[in-house]
Amino acid sequence: MSAYPTHVRLVEVGPRDGLQNEARILPLETKLELITRLAQAGLSTIETTSFVSPKKIPQMADATALFTQLRRKPDVSYPVLVPNLQGLDAAIAAGVQDICLFTAVSERFCERNIHCSIAESIQRFKAIMTHKPKDVRVRGYISCVIACPYEGPEAPEKTLALTEQLLALGCYEVSLGDTIGVGTPGQVAPLLDTLLARIPSKKLAVHFHDTYGQALANILRSISYGISTVDSSVGGLGGCPYADGATGNVATEDVVYMLHGMGIDTGVDLKQLIDISWFINQALGRVPRSKTAIALAPKDVP
Repeated sequence: MSAYPTHVRLVEVGPRDGLQNEARILPLETKLELITRLAQAGLSTIETTSFVSPKKIPQMADATALFTQLRRKPDVSYPVLVPNLQGLDAAIAAGVQDICLFTAVSERFCERNIHCSIAESIQRFKAIMTHKPKDVRVRGYISCVIACPYEGPEAPEKTLALTEQLLALGCYEVSLGDTIGVGTPGQVAPLLDTLLARIPSKKLAVHFHDTYGQALANILRSISYGISTVDSSVGGLGGCPYADGATGNVATEDVVYMLHGMGIDTGVDLKQLIDISWFINQALGRVPRSKTAIALAPKDVP
């Protein structure tokens, strides 16, 4: 393990990974305001939407309209999820410069989630890498790095092999997802021991769900290994429709509160973030799942 990093880059996934797993479909104007406010609060990477079939994910049916109408800051990246060549073409036509590709370390989860085997998902990625413009950056995601809801615990060596494949294809980093939120620091450690023996920490990010309340502890363990990129979702938005009982991603404001309390810079304004958390959760008809947002709730919250 190494010393904690002095700066942690947060990848805000609420507008994409969060909202696509919420039952309520929000108006385009609300989504645009959410993303704009997140950028103003200091988030430098904000997942905006998914270029997927609206029949499969109706929450993302407005992907083209959202991306073309979004007023993008020049110092912020706005990646989108692209599942196949059709989605890539739509994203490129809308002006996308950063895309995300998903696979899983579990065969059964991969089949349930993206309807193909792991090997077939890699073939899709190869086609996308060949087809995309050279200046479009690609981020890889791997689901179920700790355990799968169908297969149980997953060996770290499987994640290592898949991560090396994605990096070899041209992904600039790979996000490691504890999709059902069952992981603990005791499981995160051997995973990172295995990966960091062969992969630089700057090529890895972590993505923890908070099903068992372990996400912050897992992030703390990860950054102690030198990991300096963390995925999070404002207000704890989202969940996982393929994993029963899996709650949302760790709340961005909870991560920021912890990191700032440790003297670690994020570049994010916590007060603005809490206001955003209440804004988007009230649009969804509820209060935030974040303890920090509740503890530091704006005075005008009813």
